[in-house]
Amino acid sequence: MKAILNLLGIVVVLGILWLISWKRKDVSFKMLLKGMIAQFIIALILVKVPAGRMVVSKISDAVTGVINCGSNGLSFVFGSLADSSAPTGMIFAVQVLGNIVFLSALVSLLYYIGVLNFVVKWIGKAVGWIMGSSEVESFVAVANMFLGQTDSPILISKYLNKMTDSEIMVVLVSGMGSMSVSILGGYTALGIPMEYLLIASALVPIGSIMVSKIIFPQTEEVHEVGDIKMDNKGNNANVIEAVSEGAVTGMQMALSMGASLIAMVALVALINKGLGVFGISLEQIFSYVFAPFGALMGLDPSEILMEGNLLGSKLVINEFVAFEQLGKIISSMDPRTAIMATISLCGFANFSSLGICVSGIGILCPEKKSTLARLVFRAMIGGVAVSLLSAMTVGFIMLF
Repeated sequence: MKAILNLLGIVVVLGILWLISWKRKDVSFKMLLKGMIAQFIIALILVKVPAGRMVVSKISDAVTGVINCGSNGLSFVFGSLADSSAPTGMIFAVQVLGNIVFLSALVSLLYYIGVLNFVVKWIGKAVGWIMGSSEVESFVAVANMFLGQTDSPILISKYLNKMTDSEIMVVLVSGMGSMSVSILGGYTALGIPMEYLLIASALVPIGSIMVSKIIFPQTEEVHEVGDIKMDNKGNNANVIEAVSEGAVTGMQMALSMGASLIAMVALVALINKGLGVFGISLEQIFSYVFAPFGALMGLDPSEILMEGNLLGSKLVINEFVAFEQLGKIISSMDPRTAIMATISLCGFANFSSLGICVSGIGILCPEKKSTLARLVFRAMIGGVAVSLLSAMTVGFIMLF
Protein backbone atom coordinates (compact mmCIF):
# COMPACT_ATOMS: atom_id res chain seq x y z
CA MET A 1 0.00 0.00 0.00
CA LYS A 2 2.85 2.42 0.84
CA ALA A 3 4.43 1.77 -2.57
CA ILE A 4 1.13 2.58 -4.30
CA LEU A 5 0.78 5.78 -2.26
CA ASN A 6 4.36 6.75 -3.16
CA LEU A 7 3.75 6.30 -6.87
CA LEU A 8 0.41 8.10 -6.61
CA GLY A 9 2.18 10.93 -4.79
CA ILE A 10 4.71 11.28 -7.61
CA VAL A 11 1.88 11.39 -10.16
CA VAL A 12 -0.01 14.00 -8.10
CA VAL A 13 3.04 16.27 -7.75
CA LEU A 14 3.80 15.97 -11.47
CA GLY A 15 0.13 16.67 -12.18
CA ILE A 16 0.22 19.86 -10.09
CA LEU A 17 3.31 20.99 -12.01
CA TRP A 18 1.53 20.31 -15.31
CA LEU A 19 -1.49 22.34 -14.14
CA ILE A 20 0.67 25.39 -13.36
CA SER A 21 2.69 25.01 -16.56
CA TRP A 22 2.80 28.02 -18.88
CA LYS A 23 2.73 25.76 -21.97
CA ARG A 24 1.04 22.47 -21.11
CA LYS A 25 0.87 21.19 -24.68
CA ASP A 26 4.63 21.63 -25.08
CA VAL A 27 5.63 19.53 -22.07
CA SER A 28 7.97 16.77 -23.27
CA PHE A 29 6.85 13.48 -21.78
CA LYS A 30 10.00 11.86 -23.18
CA MET A 31 12.09 14.27 -21.09
CA LEU A 32 9.87 13.60 -18.08
CA LEU A 33 10.28 9.84 -18.46
CA LYS A 34 14.07 10.12 -18.81
CA GLY A 35 14.25 12.36 -15.76
CA MET A 36 12.20 10.05 -13.54
CA ILE A 37 14.09 6.94 -14.65
CA ALA A 38 17.40 8.70 -13.94
CA GLN A 39 16.18 9.77 -10.49
CA PHE A 40 15.09 6.23 -9.61
CA ILE A 41 18.46 4.85 -10.74
CA ILE A 42 20.42 7.43 -8.72
CA ALA A 43 18.26 6.78 -5.64
CA LEU A 44 18.64 3.01 -6.07
CA ILE A 45 22.45 3.27 -6.28
CA LEU A 46 22.76 5.60 -3.29
CA VAL A 47 20.23 3.87 -1.03
CA LYS A 48 20.31 0.15 -1.90
CA VAL A 49 23.50 -0.74 -3.77
CA PRO A 50 26.27 -1.55 -1.24
CA ALA A 51 28.95 0.27 -3.24
CA GLY A 52 26.76 3.36 -3.53
CA ARG A 53 25.94 3.32 0.18
CA MET A 54 29.64 3.00 0.98
CA VAL A 55 30.48 6.00 -1.22
CA VAL A 56 27.78 8.10 0.49
CA SER A 57 29.07 7.02 3.90
CA LYS A 58 32.70 7.85 3.04
CA ILE A 59 31.81 11.23 1.57
CA SER A 60 29.59 11.93 4.58
CA ASP A 61 32.45 11.15 6.97
CA ALA A 62 34.83 13.33 4.95
CA VAL A 63 32.43 16.28 4.75
CA THR A 64 31.57 15.98 8.45
CA GLY A 65 35.28 15.90 9.29
CA VAL A 66 35.90 19.06 7.27
CA ILE A 67 32.90 20.81 8.83
CA ASN A 68 34.09 19.90 12.32
CA CYS A 69 37.36 21.74 11.63
CA GLY A 70 35.32 24.92 11.91
CA SER A 71 34.90 24.26 15.63
CA ASN A 72 38.59 25.10 16.14
CA GLY A 73 38.05 28.59 14.79
CA LEU A 74 34.88 29.01 16.82
CA SER A 75 36.57 27.84 20.01
CA PHE A 76 39.44 30.27 19.48
CA VAL A 77 37.03 33.22 19.16
CA PHE A 78 34.17 32.19 21.47
CA GLY A 79 35.86 29.83 23.93
CA SER A 80 33.51 27.48 25.80
CA LEU A 81 30.47 29.02 24.06
CA ALA A 82 31.45 26.96 21.00
CA ASP A 83 31.26 23.72 23.00
CA SER A 84 27.77 22.22 23.17
CA SER A 85 28.85 19.98 26.08
CA ALA A 86 29.83 23.00 28.20
CA PRO A 87 27.43 24.27 30.94
CA THR A 88 26.17 26.93 28.50
CA GLY A 89 24.82 24.15 26.28
CA MET A 90 23.77 24.61 22.67
CA ILE A 91 24.10 28.21 21.44
CA PHE A 92 22.57 28.38 17.96
CA ALA A 93 24.20 31.67 16.92
CA VAL A 94 27.69 30.37 17.70
CA GLN A 95 27.65 26.63 17.01
CA VAL A 96 25.27 26.59 14.03
CA LEU A 97 25.46 29.97 12.34
CA GLY A 98 29.10 30.55 13.28
CA ASN A 99 30.38 27.61 11.23
CA ILE A 100 28.89 29.16 8.08
CA VAL A 101 31.82 31.62 8.10
CA PHE A 102 34.39 28.80 7.81
CA LEU A 103 32.45 26.87 5.17
CA SER A 104 31.85 29.97 3.06
CA ALA A 105 35.59 30.70 3.14
CA LEU A 106 36.33 27.09 2.13
CA VAL A 107 33.91 27.22 -0.81
CA SER A 108 35.49 30.49 -1.93
CA LEU A 109 38.92 28.84 -1.80
CA LEU A 110 37.79 25.81 -3.83
CA TYR A 111 36.18 28.14 -6.34
CA TYR A 112 39.31 30.30 -6.66
CA ILE A 113 41.69 27.39 -7.29
CA GLY A 114 39.26 25.85 -9.82
CA VAL A 115 38.35 22.62 -8.01
CA LEU A 116 34.65 23.43 -7.69
CA ASN A 117 34.45 24.66 -11.27
CA PHE A 118 36.02 21.45 -12.62
CA VAL A 119 33.61 19.19 -10.72
CA VAL A 120 30.55 21.24 -11.68
CA LYS A 121 31.54 21.42 -15.34
CA TRP A 122 31.95 17.69 -15.90
CA ILE A 123 28.92 16.60 -13.87
CA GLY A 124 26.99 19.27 -15.80
CA LYS A 125 28.00 17.68 -19.10
CA ALA A 126 26.66 14.32 -17.92
CA VAL A 127 23.38 15.89 -16.74
CA GLY A 128 23.04 17.75 -20.06
CA TRP A 129 23.57 14.51 -21.98
CA ILE A 130 20.84 12.74 -19.98
CA MET A 131 18.27 15.56 -20.00
CA GLY A 132 19.07 17.23 -23.33
CA SER A 133 19.41 20.56 -21.54
CA SER A 134 21.63 23.43 -22.64
CA GLU A 135 25.20 23.81 -21.38
CA VAL A 136 24.36 26.82 -19.22
CA GLU A 137 21.29 25.41 -17.49
CA SER A 138 22.97 22.05 -16.88
CA PHE A 139 25.93 23.87 -15.37
CA VAL A 140 23.85 26.03 -13.00
CA ALA A 141 21.67 23.07 -11.95
CA VAL A 142 24.77 21.13 -10.90
CA ALA A 143 26.36 24.20 -9.29
CA ASN A 144 23.37 24.35 -6.96
CA MET A 145 24.53 21.06 -5.41
CA PHE A 146 27.24 23.16 -3.78
CA LEU A 147 26.28 26.83 -3.88
CA GLY A 148 23.38 28.99 -2.73
CA GLN A 149 20.47 30.25 -4.82
CA THR A 150 22.14 33.60 -5.55
CA ASP A 151 25.74 32.25 -5.63
CA SER A 152 25.49 29.77 -8.51
CA PRO A 153 24.06 32.35 -10.97
CA ILE A 154 27.26 34.35 -10.48
CA LEU A 155 29.10 31.58 -12.33
CA ILE A 156 26.97 32.13 -15.44
CA SER A 157 26.25 35.87 -14.98
CA LYS A 158 27.67 36.85 -18.37
CA TYR A 159 25.24 34.47 -20.09
CA LEU A 160 22.07 35.49 -18.18
CA ASN A 161 20.98 38.22 -20.61
CA LYS A 162 20.87 35.73 -23.49
CA MET A 163 19.07 32.95 -21.62
CA THR A 164 15.49 32.04 -22.53
CA ASP A 165 12.65 32.18 -19.99
CA SER A 166 12.77 28.38 -19.77
CA GLU A 167 16.49 28.49 -18.90
CA ILE A 168 15.87 31.23 -16.32
CA MET A 169 13.27 28.94 -14.76
CA VAL A 170 15.99 26.29 -14.34
CA VAL A 171 18.18 28.86 -12.57
CA LEU A 172 15.34 29.69 -10.16
CA VAL A 173 14.03 26.16 -9.51
CA SER A 174 17.49 24.63 -9.01
CA GLY A 175 18.27 27.43 -6.55
CA MET A 176 14.99 26.98 -4.67
CA GLY A 177 15.24 23.19 -4.56
CA SER A 178 18.87 22.98 -3.43
CA MET A 179 21.08 23.60 -0.42
CA SER A 180 24.38 25.42 -0.07
CA VAL A 181 27.41 23.51 1.21
CA SER A 182 28.04 26.52 3.46
CA ILE A 183 25.03 25.71 5.64
CA LEU A 184 25.13 21.90 5.67
CA GLY A 185 27.00 22.12 8.97
CA GLY A 186 24.11 24.11 10.40
CA TYR A 187 21.66 21.35 9.54
CA THR A 188 23.85 18.58 10.96
CA ALA A 189 24.33 20.59 14.16
CA LEU A 190 20.55 20.40 14.56
CA GLY A 191 20.73 16.60 14.43
CA ILE A 192 20.12 15.94 10.71
CA PRO A 193 22.24 13.05 9.32
CA MET A 194 24.76 14.16 6.70
CA GLU A 195 24.07 11.05 4.56
CA TYR A 196 20.46 12.13 4.04
CA LEU A 197 21.50 15.64 3.04
CA LEU A 198 24.03 14.33 0.51
CA ILE A 199 21.45 12.02 -1.10
CA ALA A 200 19.07 14.97 -1.41
CA SER A 201 21.81 17.07 -3.04
CA ALA A 202 22.62 14.33 -5.57
CA LEU A 203 19.00 14.34 -6.78
CA VAL A 204 18.86 18.14 -7.29
CA PRO A 205 20.35 18.63 -10.81
CA ILE A 206 18.17 16.25 -12.82
CA GLY A 207 15.13 16.85 -10.60
CA SER A 208 15.31 20.63 -10.96
CA ILE A 209 15.73 20.50 -14.75
CA MET A 210 12.82 18.07 -15.08
CA VAL A 211 10.54 20.19 -12.90
CA SER A 212 11.56 23.41 -14.66
CA LYS A 213 10.82 21.99 -18.10
CA ILE A 214 7.33 21.01 -16.98
CA ILE A 215 6.56 24.46 -15.58
CA PHE A 216 8.12 26.28 -18.54
CA PRO A 217 8.93 24.01 -21.52
CA GLN A 218 11.74 25.07 -23.86
CA THR A 219 10.11 26.41 -27.03
CA GLU A 220 12.34 29.43 -27.71
CA GLU A 221 15.57 29.16 -29.65
CA VAL A 222 18.48 28.55 -27.28
CA HIS A 223 21.57 30.70 -27.61
CA GLU A 224 24.44 28.24 -27.81
CA VAL A 225 27.45 29.37 -25.80
CA GLY A 226 29.76 26.43 -26.51
CA ASP A 227 32.18 25.66 -23.70
CA ILE A 228 31.37 27.71 -20.61
CA LYS A 229 34.22 29.90 -19.46
CA MET A 230 34.36 31.21 -15.90
CA ASP A 231 36.45 33.85 -14.24
CA ASN A 232 37.10 31.94 -11.02
CA LYS A 233 39.57 34.57 -9.82
CA GLY A 234 36.96 37.33 -9.77
CA ASN A 235 38.27 40.53 -8.21
CA ASN A 236 40.58 38.63 -5.87
CA ALA A 237 44.31 39.22 -6.22
CA ASN A 238 45.28 35.94 -4.56
CA VAL A 239 44.10 33.00 -2.46
CA ILE A 240 44.25 34.95 0.81
CA GLU A 241 41.92 37.62 -0.54
CA ALA A 242 39.54 34.97 -1.89
CA VAL A 243 39.36 33.25 1.51
CA SER A 244 38.88 36.59 3.29
CA GLU A 245 36.07 37.56 0.94
CA GLY A 246 34.44 34.17 1.50
CA ALA A 247 34.65 34.60 5.27
CA VAL A 248 33.05 38.06 5.09
CA THR A 249 30.31 36.69 2.84
CA GLY A 250 29.73 33.87 5.32
CA MET A 251 29.44 36.34 8.19
CA GLN A 252 26.88 38.37 6.23
CA MET A 253 24.97 35.18 5.48
CA ALA A 254 25.01 34.10 9.14
CA LEU A 255 23.86 37.52 10.36
CA SER A 256 21.10 37.60 7.74
CA MET A 257 19.88 34.12 8.70
CA GLY A 258 20.06 34.95 12.40
CA ALA A 259 18.06 38.14 11.92
CA SER A 260 15.48 36.32 9.80
CA LEU A 261 15.10 33.53 12.36
CA ILE A 262 14.67 35.99 15.26
CA ALA A 263 11.95 37.82 13.34
CA MET A 264 10.14 34.75 11.98
CA VAL A 265 10.15 32.71 15.21
CA ALA A 266 8.93 35.74 17.15
CA LEU A 267 6.17 36.38 14.60
CA VAL A 268 5.05 32.75 14.83
CA ALA A 269 4.86 33.14 18.61
CA LEU A 270 2.77 36.29 18.16
CA ILE A 271 0.43 34.58 15.69
CA ASN A 272 0.07 31.59 18.00
CA LYS A 273 -0.80 33.96 20.83
CA GLY A 274 -3.70 35.28 18.75
CA LEU A 275 -4.76 31.85 17.51
CA GLY A 276 -4.67 30.58 21.09
CA VAL A 277 -7.91 32.47 21.70
CA PHE A 278 -9.56 29.93 19.37
CA GLY A 279 -7.68 26.99 20.84
CA ILE A 280 -5.47 26.35 17.78
CA SER A 281 -1.90 27.09 16.69
CA LEU A 282 -0.08 27.74 13.43
CA GLU A 283 1.56 24.32 13.73
CA GLN A 284 -1.86 22.66 13.86
CA ILE A 285 -3.01 24.58 10.78
CA PHE A 286 0.14 23.54 8.87
CA SER A 287 -0.37 19.94 9.94
CA TYR A 288 -3.80 19.70 8.34
CA VAL A 289 -3.15 21.87 5.25
CA PHE A 290 -0.06 19.89 4.20
CA ALA A 291 -1.16 16.50 5.57
CA PRO A 292 -2.16 15.16 2.10
CA PHE A 293 1.49 15.21 1.05
CA GLY A 294 2.44 13.26 4.16
CA ALA A 295 -0.20 10.67 3.26
CA LEU A 296 1.04 10.47 -0.35
CA MET A 297 4.57 9.84 0.94
CA GLY A 298 3.23 6.61 2.42
CA LEU A 299 3.91 7.57 6.01
CA ASP A 300 2.19 5.92 8.95
CA PRO A 301 -1.04 7.66 10.05
CA SER A 302 0.65 8.88 13.25
CA GLU A 303 3.34 10.64 11.19
CA ILE A 304 1.21 12.32 8.54
CA LEU A 305 0.32 15.41 10.59
CA MET A 306 3.91 15.72 11.75
CA GLU A 307 5.14 15.82 8.14
CA GLY A 308 2.43 18.33 7.27
CA ASN A 309 3.62 20.63 10.06
CA LEU A 310 7.25 20.31 8.93
CA LEU A 311 6.41 21.09 5.30
CA GLY A 312 4.33 24.08 6.32
CA SER A 313 7.07 25.43 8.58
CA LYS A 314 9.62 25.08 5.78
CA LEU A 315 7.47 26.82 3.17
CA VAL A 316 6.04 29.64 5.27
CA ILE A 317 8.97 30.25 7.66
CA ASN A 318 12.19 28.55 6.48
CA GLU A 319 14.01 25.22 6.40
CA PHE A 320 16.09 25.98 9.52
CA VAL A 321 12.95 26.11 11.69
CA ALA A 322 11.66 22.91 10.10
CA PHE A 323 14.99 21.10 10.55
CA GLU A 324 15.18 22.27 14.16
CA GLN A 325 11.79 20.64 14.78
CA LEU A 326 12.79 17.49 12.90
CA GLY A 327 16.14 17.24 14.71
CA LYS A 328 14.36 16.80 18.03
CA ILE A 329 12.41 13.72 16.90
CA ILE A 330 14.43 12.16 14.05
CA SER A 331 16.18 9.64 16.32
CA SER A 332 12.81 8.10 17.21
CA MET A 333 11.77 7.62 13.58
CA ASP A 334 12.25 4.56 11.43
CA PRO A 335 14.94 5.06 8.70
CA ARG A 336 12.47 5.42 5.81
CA THR A 337 10.41 8.10 7.55
CA ALA A 338 13.56 9.93 8.70
CA ILE A 339 15.17 10.11 5.27
CA MET A 340 11.91 11.08 3.52
CA ALA A 341 11.18 13.82 6.05
CA THR A 342 14.74 15.14 5.71
CA ILE A 343 14.79 15.20 1.91
CA SER A 344 11.33 16.79 1.73
CA LEU A 345 12.61 19.74 3.79
CA CYS A 346 15.82 20.30 1.82
CA GLY A 347 16.07 23.45 -0.29
CA PHE A 348 15.46 27.18 -0.03
CA ALA A 349 11.89 27.09 -1.38
CA ASN A 350 10.01 29.41 0.99
CA PHE A 351 8.27 32.76 0.75
CA SER A 352 11.26 34.73 2.00
CA SER A 353 13.33 33.39 -0.91
CA LEU A 354 11.07 35.10 -3.46
CA GLY A 355 12.57 38.53 -2.86
CA ILE A 356 16.07 37.14 -2.38
CA CYS A 357 16.04 35.52 -5.82
CA VAL A 358 14.62 38.51 -7.67
CA SER A 359 16.93 41.04 -6.06
CA GLY A 360 20.03 38.82 -5.84
CA ILE A 361 19.95 37.53 -9.41
CA GLY A 362 18.50 40.79 -10.73
CA ILE A 363 21.67 42.62 -9.70
CA LEU A 364 23.66 40.33 -12.01
CA CYS A 365 21.38 41.02 -14.98
CA PRO A 366 19.01 44.01 -14.50
CA GLU A 367 17.33 43.47 -17.89
CA LYS A 368 16.00 40.09 -16.64
CA LYS A 369 14.54 41.44 -13.39
CA SER A 370 10.97 41.61 -14.73
CA THR A 371 11.31 38.05 -16.03
CA LEU A 372 12.55 36.88 -12.65
CA ALA A 373 9.62 38.57 -10.89
CA ARG A 374 7.17 36.91 -13.29
CA LEU A 375 8.60 33.43 -12.88
CA VAL A 376 9.68 33.33 -9.24
CA PHE A 377 6.43 32.27 -7.54
CA ARG A 378 5.94 29.20 -9.71
CA ALA A 379 9.67 28.52 -9.35
CA MET A 380 9.15 28.36 -5.58
CA ILE A 381 6.43 25.75 -6.09
CA GLY A 382 8.87 23.96 -8.38
CA GLY A 383 11.53 24.01 -5.66
CA VAL A 384 9.10 22.40 -3.21
CA ALA A 385 8.23 19.82 -5.89
CA VAL A 386 11.91 18.92 -6.43
CA SER A 387 12.27 18.02 -2.74
CA LEU A 388 8.95 16.16 -2.57
CA LEU A 389 9.66 14.12 -5.71
CA SER A 390 13.12 13.23 -4.41
CA ALA A 391 11.67 12.19 -1.04
CA MET A 392 8.96 10.06 -2.65
CA THR A 393 11.45 8.44 -5.04
CA VAL A 394 13.81 7.49 -2.21
CA GLY A 395 10.89 6.37 -0.04
CA PHE A 396 9.65 4.06 -2.80
CA ILE A 397 13.12 2.52 -3.26
CA MET A 398 13.47 1.92 0.49
CA LEU A 399 10.36 -0.26 0.52
CA PHE A 400 12.20 -3.01 -1.38
